[in-house]
Amino acid sequence: MKKFMSEFRRLLRTAPPVLVTLLVLSVVGMNLLANKSINTGLDWLALDCGILFSWLTFLSMDVLTHCYGPRAATGMSLAALLLNLLMALVFFLASRIPGVWGESFVDGSEAIINTALDNTFAGTWFIILGSSAAFIASAVLNNFLHYGIGKLLKERESFGSFALQSYVSTFLAQFADNLIFALLVSRLFFGWTLLQCFTCALTGAVMELLFEVLFSPMGYRIAKRIMNERERPA
Repeated sequence: MKKFMSEFRRLLRTAPPVLVTLLVLSVVGMNLLANKSINTGLDWLALDCGILFSWLTFLSMDVLTHCYGPRAATGMSLAALLLNLLMALVFFLASRIPGVWGESFVDGSEAIINTALDNTFAGTWFIILGSSAAFIASAVLNNFLHYGIGKLLKERESFGSFALQSYVSTFLAQFADNLIFALLVSRLFFGWTLLQCFTCALTGAVMELLFEVLFSPMGYRIAKRIMNERERPA
């Protein structure tokens, strides 16, 4: 634990603020936009708008792991999760404050729309807890798997090695994230079958992997710049 906290404090002192901010914002945005499903037109492909942020969450963790190690990156992931829970509490309190959302001004439907918007931002306790459990489990898996694959590679600093580490860790961690959430929430509270849980987890992981493939060159450039700046003499 002492080593974990030491590495985490070092990351807080040296990590680029923009990268840390993107991680936190992506976790908050991912959980908020997960309230809206995507109509894919395919019965077997279940996705939600959280995918617009989830790739950024895992790419940020990959960069942090590559530059600072898995323990420090996991500490930052946990900090992002705690900040997300704080934001969820703020959203909940805002939903309980008497008032009217601007988008609810539709003749005859004001009360219904206003209640729906309040409920969207307030969230549901089992969804918040399920997504939190899924995220922290997948973050640990992603960070230590990314690091472990890197240790097996002879050349860690090339784009090819970074891509291999990111693609494998992201796919497996995203699959775990989706499956844990589906089992804890969708199966228990919405009656999904095991096949539906598995299919949703697999298809979601594939789609999120495509985002990772698309943006991994950007992640590699950021990681390389951080490593170069850390190696410069003070």
